[in-house]
Amino acid sequence: MNLKLGDFVRFVDENIEGYITRMIDKDTIGVTDSNDFEIPVLANKVTLVHGDIPGEELIPSKSPVTVPEAEFKKDGIYLALVADQHSSSVAHFHLVNESSYQLLAAFTTAKQGTFKGEFTGIIDPNTTKRIYSAQLGDIQIWPEFRLEILSSTKANVEPKSPIIFHRSIKGKDLSVAKEEIALLKQKGWLIRLDEPQPSVDLQKLKEKFQK
Repeated sequence: MNLKLGDFVRFVDENIEGYITRMIDKDTIGVTDSNDFEIPVLANKVTLVHGDIPGEELIPSKSPVTVPEAEFKKDGIYLALVADQHSSSVAHFHLVNESSYQLLAAFTTAKQGTFKGEFTGIIDPNTTKRIYSAQLGDIQIWPEFRLEILSSTKANVEPKSPIIFHRSIKGKDLSVAKEEIALLKQKGWLIRLDEPQPSVDLQKLKEKFQK
């Protein structure tokens, strides 16, 4: 069973339910119950409670509608970090696509020469996808994020250049104030992935070289 941080689980041998708030090792997890008490338990001693996991899509996504060129939004691709609704110690990373492009994303974590594919999938326009979860207090030992994104559209619009985001998330990334993330309906931190290239004033550049 593929358990993740934030999953709602029930103990097999006891009348206890709660949310996974820590991955202790490959065999043991920490489950926080309704009294806000974290209980270590073997992963094979819990069962996933389907349908009660917040933040998961319960309605199948519809085929993306082709946006007219005049209304096409070319920008707005973010990596968002929000706290779990039931445990502030758990952080969830989402890809947020506010653009009109359909995105194909591949996300891998890297730590001490070990690589792990965490997510591969499509993010439709004006939707989000959860791609990773971690303990917020463990930020100093989070792995490096290796994220690659391609864009596509049926509209007569040139695709964006591939987005390559290879770096670690540091405390300074969370030192700014949280923002309201409309597509997630909660506040969190946003990292812009499709930063526009700075415009170059060719005349000023020419004058600078002449001097």
